[in-house]
Amino acid sequence: MILSDADILRRLEDGDLVIEPLDDPDIQIQPASVDLRLGREFLEFQRTNIPSIHPNSEQEVEEYVEETVVEEGKEFILHPGDFVLGTTYERVEIPPDLIAHVEGRSSLGRLAIVVHATAGLCDPGFEGKITLELSNLGTAPVALSPGMRISQLTFTELKTPAERPYGEERGSKYQDQKGPQASKIQGDREFGGDQ
Repeated sequence: MILSDADILRRLEDGDLVIEPLDDPDIQIQPASVDLRLGREFLEFQRTNIPSIHPNSEQEVEEYVEETVVEEGKEFILHPGDFVLGTTYERVEIPPDLIAHVEGRSSLGRLAIVVHATAGLCDPGFEGKITLELSNLGTAPVALSPGMRISQLTFTELKTPAERPYGEERGSKYQDQKGPQASKIQGDREFGGDQ
């Protein structure tokens, strides 16, 4: 079952679903979703002469990205063909009986802005800010303003709560992230990690 606005409000009031700060519920809570705003931090992928990125090399991934923090009142310009990691302004806590889906807002989609490449899911138990995979599929640069509504979350209720929710107990790599996070794929078991 997908949660309606009434269900979302009830879960927020009960405190088992957390979205903070939710400064303007009348605007942010939609009929079956919650709009989340854009944070100020971005990880930009640098053009490089390396032949490829090896997912098992943390050093290569770190060398490939550069952090940008947008000053108050300024904008981040997303150029055609660019791919950057952004973050939501809000921090979320998803209870064990819900799964959240990160979606783009149609108004930005009509400007050719995509908010996720593949990571459109917040598992039961996830806590933290959401990393956005921002792309400009259009032909003109688009100005993104921190604080603007950039994405939306929909919530689906699970038939039974997750027995092993996302989090510290599982060794989840992105739990409690505070801004955009570069890939930590090198921690996957197939690359010698423990996850």
